[in-house]
Amino acid sequence: MAIKTILFDFDGTVANTNRLIIDSWQHVFRTVHGKEADEADIKATFGEPLGISMVKNFPDMNSEDAIDMYRSHQKDIYEDMIEPFPGMIELLQGLKEKGYQVGIVTSRLRNSTMIGLRKFGIMEVIDCIVTCEDTDKHKPDPEPALIALERLCAKAEETLMVGDSMFDIKCAHNAGMKAVMVGWAEAITEADLTGPDRPEYCITKAEDLYDIL
Repeated sequence: MAIKTILFDFDGTVANTNRLIIDSWQHVFRTVHGKEADEADIKATFGEPLGISMVKNFPDMNSEDAIDMYRSHQKDIYEDMIEPFPGMIELLQGLKEKGYQVGIVTSRLRNSTMIGLRKFGIMEVIDCIVTCEDTDKHKPDPEPALIALERLCAKAEETLMVGDSMFDIKCAHNAGMKAVMVGWAEAITEADLTGPDRPEYCITKAEDLYDIL
């Protein structure tokens, strides 16, 4: 069945927020523990809702306090540090011009997602935005993707989900969609790409998505 809708994760897929996220995490680790964490451990949280990651990493601390510390630090540097990945703006604009429905499904807060989309000048090409505030359950649960399908009146079998983490891939599969992994993903292992939840497709450049459609 022909693809009519493409859903994109935001952080690590459309927007390069990797250094921003790592810097914000290290700020919390330095403040709480007096030392920085291993970057690999931080990258392992990419795609996971922040509240869940905070509970795992700071079990003896009120998670809301840790989140406030993280977001307060990030707020002042967010807009200056985020950039689109090469080719992503052109891809999203091109998909819209070709008649595809385009959605964002992210674990980020709505306000900061909107700030990023406005900075990139692509608000007008996005048909639907689902953030962590829109769902009770989060990736890899299918709820975020299913909400996007409902809002777009789209069918799972006619939809692709593009992401940079196994949270995205499993969310897509759990919602009955095929998944696309981006080649610039920071936290993906060879086992992820060959295991039972492996994505159906991998792309090394943004424009490679056209070869799948």
